[in-house]
Amino acid sequence: MTDAITRAAEVLKDHRESIDRLDAILVYTLAERFKRTQAVGRLKAEHDLPPSDPNREARQIERLEWLSKEADLDPEFAKKFLTFIISEVIRHHEKLQK
Repeated sequence: MTDAITRAAEVLKDHRESIDRLDAILVYTLAERFKRTQAVGRLKAEHDLPPSDPNREARQIERLEWLSKEADLDPEFAKKFLTFIISEVIRHHEKLQK
């Protein structure tokens, strides 16, 4: 292997290790987020509150779009990501109300 290829392989390995750590952070962060939203869902079910809050959801999407621009992340991707998470949270909240 040439030095350039060896160096490229090392850099690639470093990038992949970093990606693996970030994936773990994402998974644990999502798990913590869903623990919180489950608590919200139980509270809503106990007090007969609706499983969704369209006004808050809209504000959260706007907030995430703003944050994504600040972070140099595609806002459309961020919006799709949060929309998916919100739909999962609502689904969980609806299950708790049955």
